[in-house]
Amino acid sequence: MVKESNNSILEQNPDYEVRSLDSMCVNESERVEGVGGKLKYALMGMLFGVILIKAEVVSWFRIQEMFRLQSFHMYGVIGTAVVVGAISVFLLKRFKVKTINGETIEFHNRAFNKGQIYGGLMFGLGWAITGACPGPLYAQFGAGALTILVTIFSALAGTWVYGYLRDRLPH
Repeated sequence: MVKESNNSILEQNPDYEVRSLDSMCVNESERVEGVGGKLKYALMGMLFGVILIKAEVVSWFRIQEMFRLQSFHMYGVIGTAVVVGAISVFLLKRFKVKTINGETIEFHNRAFNKGQIYGGLMFGLGWAITGACPGPLYAQFGAGALTILVTIFSALAGTWVYGYLRDRLPH
């Protein structure tokens, strides 16, 4: 059934295959959720934001300590997230876990290219300057740091510029 649904997706949207080549994990569900379904995701996002704030992961001072090699706090949080993520992916692959809707989860290998180095350097530089990476931006805004709106706007503008110039960038 998954093959049939993928074929219908390809017929309806020929750009799907092109997008899937750029993805590490493609899992497009045919299930459409109502307002209640989306509300649970909003609540989980808010809970995640509270956790980020309480763990001081969104603190500009903590981030500056990390980049100045003055504290282990952020390295511990990031390292723990990497280990938990690696174990989670291993378990998903090992036990062939399916989504809540019973769909298979597929992982695709990606080739390494020099554009990832440039992107990583730009990401790190922006993180060091602003004290925020994309995940905590909204948590910082929710905590009352209104100046973070400049960073949110800049992140959205950068994403748009990348999409516009994507075909001309080194990949």
